[in-house]
Amino acid sequence: MRFYVLSFAMAAGFFVASSAIAQQEEVKLPPQATEFYKPEVKKVAPGKENHLPPADAIVLFDGSSLNAWVSDKAGSAPAPWKVENGTFTVVPRTGGIRTKEAFGDVQVHIEWSAPTVVKGTGQGRGNSGFFFMGKYELQILDSYDNETYTNGMAASIYKQHPPLANAMRAPGEWNTYDAIFTAPRFNANGMLVSPARITVIHNGVLVQNNVELRGPTMYIGIPNYEAHDAALPFHIQDHGDEVKFRNIWVRKLD
Repeated sequence: MRFYVLSFAMAAGFFVASSAIAQQEEVKLPPQATEFYKPEVKKVAPGKENHLPPADAIVLFDGSSLNAWVSDKAGSAPAPWKVENGTFTVVPRTGGIRTKEAFGDVQVHIEWSAPTVVKGTGQGRGNSGFFFMGKYELQILDSYDNETYTNGMAASIYKQHPPLANAMRAPGEWNTYDAIFTAPRFNANGMLVSPARITVIHNGVLVQNNVELRGPTMYIGIPNYEAHDAALPFHIQDHGDEVKFRNIWVRKLD
């Protein structure tokens, strides 16, 4: 009796499976059924070379002036750093600079160079930082044969994520950061809905792969999110070293 019940169940299962296969075989969609044309993808003319700003980019430094930036210390006063030969250089002890315009989700391109004359070690050597929304730091540091804590070296998300590789070029040579930053989201009550995320390519090497930020950058203590505006200025840090910058541009993604 058990044998017949089992055989019947197996037969029923075979019948159901066969029917499903038959039904799948009967459904024949044309290729067009899975194609769509709207909304159209917008056209963006790329730069003549991949490091140059595309047509929809906002150029924050083109080698001529720091008109897109102001002093951190003096509010709306002009950025006090030195511009010459298509670059600008941190003037130590004048304070950081920030953009006049505010940004949220972005693609950013930054080129920077550690001082040719090597001074100091660890965090005291070629140190600066690029702060998304003035809060989330992508570390700038001369990490070429320079030992320091790994979540504070070049291309780290400072005190949170060490880079996946040390792609640093020698002092005086130009480094490139290409970053995709997603701003955090907060609800109407100021509670965090989704944390900030970032992907960074350093000199063509993936060093941060869509990592989740734990909160704003903290030198001491544990980072914690507090609600803030959906768009805020970028900051570049004066850490006392004469770091140079050139060719900075951004594309808004939000």
